[in-house]
Amino acid sequence: MGKSVRKKLAPIVLSMIVLVSTFFSWPVTSLAVEETSSKVTLDSELGKKTPSGIPISELEGFVDNYVKDYIGKTTSGAAIVVLKDNQIVLSKGYGDANIEKDIPIDPRKTVFEWGSITKLFVWTSVMQLVEQGKIDLNEDIRTYLPEGFLTKLKYDSPITMLDLMHHTAGFEDYIFDLGYSSPDKVKSLEEGLKLAEPVQVYKPGEVVAYSNFSTSLAAYIVELLTGQEFYQYTSEHIFSKIDSKNASIHPKLSDNKKLLENKATGYKLNGPSQFIESNDFYVSMYPSGAINGTAEDLAKFASALMLKEEDSSPLFQKKETLDEFLTQSYSANENIPGNAHGFWEYDGRKRGLTHGGNTEAFSSNLHIVPEENFAVIILTNQSGEMDICYGLTKELVGEESVSVAASNENMPDASELEGTYTSARRGYHGFLNIYYELNPLKITAVNDREIQLGMSGISANYIQTSPYMYKKIKGHKLFDVMGPMYFHVENGKVTQISASISDYLPVSTGKSLPFLILYLILAVLSVGYFIISPLILLFREISRRRKKHPVSPLQRWNSILILTGTAIVINNFILIARMLIDSFRAYSEITAHIIMNYGLTALGVVSLVFILVKGRKTKLTKLQKFYYGLSVIMFFILVFLMIVWQFYR
Repeated sequence: MGKSVRKKLAPIVLSMIVLVSTFFSWPVTSLAVEETSSKVTLDSELGKKTPSGIPISELEGFVDNYVKDYIGKTTSGAAIVVLKDNQIVLSKGYGDANIEKDIPIDPRKTVFEWGSITKLFVWTSVMQLVEQGKIDLNEDIRTYLPEGFLTKLKYDSPITMLDLMHHTAGFEDYIFDLGYSSPDKVKSLEEGLKLAEPVQVYKPGEVVAYSNFSTSLAAYIVELLTGQEFYQYTSEHIFSKIDSKNASIHPKLSDNKKLLENKATGYKLNGPSQFIESNDFYVSMYPSGAINGTAEDLAKFASALMLKEEDSSPLFQKKETLDEFLTQSYSANENIPGNAHGFWEYDGRKRGLTHGGNTEAFSSNLHIVPEENFAVIILTNQSGEMDICYGLTKELVGEESVSVAASNENMPDASELEGTYTSARRGYHGFLNIYYELNPLKITAVNDREIQLGMSGISANYIQTSPYMYKKIKGHKLFDVMGPMYFHVENGKVTQISASISDYLPVSTGKSLPFLILYLILAVLSVGYFIISPLILLFREISRRRKKHPVSPLQRWNSILILTGTAIVINNFILIARMLIDSFRAYSEITAHIIMNYGLTALGVVSLVFILVKGRKTKLTKLQKFYYGLSVIMFFILVFLMIVWQFYR
């Protein structure tokens, strides 16, 4: 959910793969409010342009030409809707809703998972209650929650609704019980929040760390204040107000099962010209990413956020409430885009407000430019899609030009910023923390004004435009999501990097690359020992039985220690494999592995104690001492790494 909900477990290996087979459906052109003919709409748009300068009359051709490089090649399909002055000036489907059945995508009827765009409906509901005087954005949210509802807070500082909107409440990322492949596992919103409550690791208001929990917590507050299930509230106070009939936020789609008939099949790219079907996505914390709907229904929501002066909002009683909603409410620096009550600001030619979404097999992007009364809606049935969702959007809304020849006056040297950083949106507790340690952001200086960012084998170059403010000039599309970056520097050291969706923090010394390399070497030695040693034990046992030699107690306990270490290695290999196959799991599904780690470790410790005790009382050769000592040392190393990488949590 959001970006990188899938910011998951194994190190990210991003590769752009070229495939074949393209399908284009016929264009559908209509008004957002009332139907009209294609000719009338085009006549009314003569002379109008996108914020990037593309004439509306040439828009369809431009989009057709852009997407042909991706549809059927790296992207299974997309529905694209463009609004200008509350009119739909382009509504077109590309590719297949179902590849096997050759069902084309239709923006009016094909249903997609919207992912984290759903969060905007939470913030809309919050602003409706602000307007009614039921919510104060600066009030401690514990005022609205049952006493003791939050049990893992580290700081006494208040968490406000603005903190939830800005993702600055301080919660770590926690992926267990976030999503399921079956609706049968879905629980109530209250139960889901209690089950998946993360630990608060940052002081509220200081660090941006994208949080699904924060948004769902805000939705739960809406439930408490209105006495309605959040899906009921959304249906009555948002969907019905914008005449949206082909969208639902119900976690199981129980209130509009007809949508399932038109739902696109979600896909993952599995290699050149290979799309494989993926699972549907169901969540207990559904306000963070569970809306299913069509592209044109999402366009109705976008249209309701952009009003002409004489229009009234269908979502708010006062136009001032909508104006406040779309006004910047947080920014780390005056020169960097921030957050507008849940929207992410976009550094374009004209100020944009945007939010993307990702689920197990769908990607999406909603982008509005209020000043231009312009919007782009892109929904795809492709996991992790970026080329169309973000690449095409950038082409249509334009970017603010970056002057690489700007004055060097008062510009700090880029070498100050070199180092290794980790995303603030990360887990700190549990074995998944290792993923974040193995996937850092590396920054190197290209010259005194330019830096290169590297992560997971991809890179991008940024230029300094004002002191400690950097903007991208070239590189991988993944970095487009991060937007401009501002470096907080104290006494010549970077303390924090501010960027959209998530800040970045310096990697601590104990988790720097040299330490990770050391841990990796130790892991290879220990794991290798416990994989190979059982084979040696087997051959020795066969030889012993042939020669009819007795087994000494020391040999027996050493064998138990080795086999215990092997069992620990196998148990955790299975755990990792299960998470790689399907990372959206309930914590209860992996609890057995954690319990087994404790049990096996206890058995290993007992064996180790007996080896040390018996070894002192037994006369041993140097070779025997080395062999038994090696088993003890390797087990110590294995347990040490399990503690460091939190495989007991």
